[in-house]
Amino acid sequence: MHISPERSTRPDYDLLVRQVTSVLEGETSLVANASQFSALVYDTLADLNWAGFYLTVPGKNGREQDLLVGPFQGKPACARIPFGRGVCGTAAAERRTIVVADVHAFPGHIACDSASNAEIVIPLVKNGKVIGVFDIDSPSLNRFTEEDRAGLEAMLKAFLDATDC
Repeated sequence: MHISPERSTRPDYDLLVRQVTSVLEGETSLVANASQFSALVYDTLADLNWAGFYLTVPGKNGREQDLLVGPFQGKPACARIPFGRGVCGTAAAERRTIVVADVHAFPGHIACDSASNAEIVIPLVKNGKVIGVFDIDSPSLNRFTEEDRAGLEAMLKAFLDATDC
């Protein structure tokens, strides 16, 4: 059962992990679970203007892999991002969470929405493969903290545990 807490810039991540598990219970579809997860994050974390998935696909123009936009909440987004480019592509290529206090200072930042000022991107690694990234943008500088990083990584672990990828 999902009970929406108030939107917060300091959410109770332990509660949100339990809610992810509850909301995704009995469903293993990547599309369905990614849709539900994006909605939960966008509905419960305050001060966001985008939250969603980019999924790994074969690359275009001779590239090995790209990220293709998947389920999300927010304004229309960049459709395809090469591995190694921008915050999302860098997080995927390096297999590490990246927290950016000011996206305008990030080398090679891709501005899908000019209103975005801060970003956090968590790579999704399952069975040794990068299956995509989860990306969140905020219009506020310095929006994301170490607590957000740890909490979102825990939520995404619950997502990956529940999802066939």
